[in-house]
Amino acid sequence: MLMRFLLPTVLLLPLLGCQTTTAASSEANGQTSSVSAEESSGDTSSSGAASAPEPQAASFEEWLDGFRRQALAEGISESTLDKTLNGLRFRPRVIELDGSQPEFVRPIWEYLDTAVSDTRVSQGRSQLSDNRGAVDAASREYGVPSEVLVAIWGIESNYGQNFGDFSTLESLATLGYEGRRHEFARSELMAAMTIIEAGDIAPERMKGSWAGAMGHTQFMPSSFVEYARDGDGDGRRDIWASIPDVMASTANYLARAGWRSGEPWGVEVQLPNGFDYSQTEITTRHSSAQWADQGVVGLGGADLPNFDEASVITPAGARGPAFLVGPNFRAILRYNNATSYALAVAKLSDRIAGRAGIQSSWPRDDRPLSRSQVREMQAQLNALGYDVGTPDGITGPNTRAGLRAWQRDQGLVPDGYATLNVLSQLQR
Repeated sequence: MLMRFLLPTVLLLPLLGCQTTTAASSEANGQTSSVSAEESSGDTSSSGAASAPEPQAASFEEWLDGFRRQALAEGISESTLDKTLNGLRFRPRVIELDGSQPEFVRPIWEYLDTAVSDTRVSQGRSQLSDNRGAVDAASREYGVPSEVLVAIWGIESNYGQNFGDFSTLESLATLGYEGRRHEFARSELMAAMTIIEAGDIAPERMKGSWAGAMGHTQFMPSSFVEYARDGDGDGRRDIWASIPDVMASTANYLARAGWRSGEPWGVEVQLPNGFDYSQTEITTRHSSAQWADQGVVGLGGADLPNFDEASVITPAGARGPAFLVGPNFRAILRYNNATSYALAVAKLSDRIAGRAGIQSSWPRDDRPLSRSQVREMQAQLNALGYDVGTPDGITGPNTRAGLRAWQRDQGLVPDGYATLNVLSQLQR
């Protein structure tokens, strides 16, 4: 969603960061994920944390009055403010959802089982066929493959079947008044005013997730302002009802995020014995030739794609599949900074286009740690002298580095992948 800011219910694996894109995945039941916990904030960083509460207005109505004065000062007209703010309700359900952070997370393979199911692949092929003109037009203009645009549509809203029915205005006003990231919500509400002022959408049609992400591919209002495009030439940008607008906007976002036309997102690879798993972070980048020199090859010994800057990622550690990912994978991460999400889009797009799915097996007998168990693991690592920062329940880069150091000292494969077995060994 371009700036999503709430926590998804799926396990976000080692490479996330504060999301800077548009969407709220349907796998997260309509919740947006602009801050991907596991990978975004990196342990004790404050990038995805709630800001300190501001002195609260005496009532929601008083807060709205203050917002109205600010909006007037920033150039929003009285007429727009009247039709958007008059009668706006405080929504307790939004605060409830904002404060809910599941203790248990789904393993990536369970997420992908749903996100890239045979049904979703079949529906994606059908949607691509039914909307071929709009999708291909956006693909030609922005250089993003049609199947990638359709895959994002599928992951974000299940092809428009689930993009939420919350009033964006009420959600953002509620979060601005009482939410964990009130200043962010206030700025998004101001962007929503700008959209309505421009005539792109009527207030009553501005619907989406409880966190403010909107339309078929779940743009936050600020992302809409910057990246949304009029794909059907009617003078408005309508990501709720115009598939040409949806596709043009999504393609424009990815192009601006650095998508490279003609390059793949990446490839599944085989890693050699003795591979240094400390390199399996999205921030570690080498050319394909340099990875090949370390013995990294495509499945079956195939050549690697020719990337100038590529990363090797192992979302389930040494026992799971490995992938060499390039700039286009990073562009997907700009849309939603979660490894699980980017891999889902990448593999759904592959399957829609008739290419193979993931070939290697996931370690389905492993179970990821709950958030309280991650905090316990972090405390154990700190006690043993492997400084990972303040225990926060987030398996970010600092925690993975500390875990790898401990694994290396124990003679284990230092993949930094936290499981119940790892925690049990730490507790001995």
